[in-house]
Amino acid sequence: MANLSTKIKIWCANNGVSDVDFTKDVMLQDDSDGKGAYIKEWNLDIAQPTDAQLSAQESAADTEEAN
Repeated sequence: MANLSTKIKIWCANNGVSDVDFTKDVMLQDDSDGKGAYIKEWNLDIAQPTDAQLSAQESAADTEEAN
C-alpha cells in the first residue's frame, strides 16, 4: 500500500501542481487511532482530493515508491 503523501503528489501532478510542500501546502496527520494518516490542512489552489480520488492513485503510487 502506497503512502498517502505519494498519492497526493501524483494526484497534484495530474492536476497541474508539480511541487507539493508537506510543511505548508498540505499537512498530514496520523492520530495513532488505527485509521492511518489523513489530510489535516490543504493550502493549494486546486480542490482537495476525495478518498476515492486518492485511492485511484494507488497503482501509480506503488510504482513510484518501488522505483
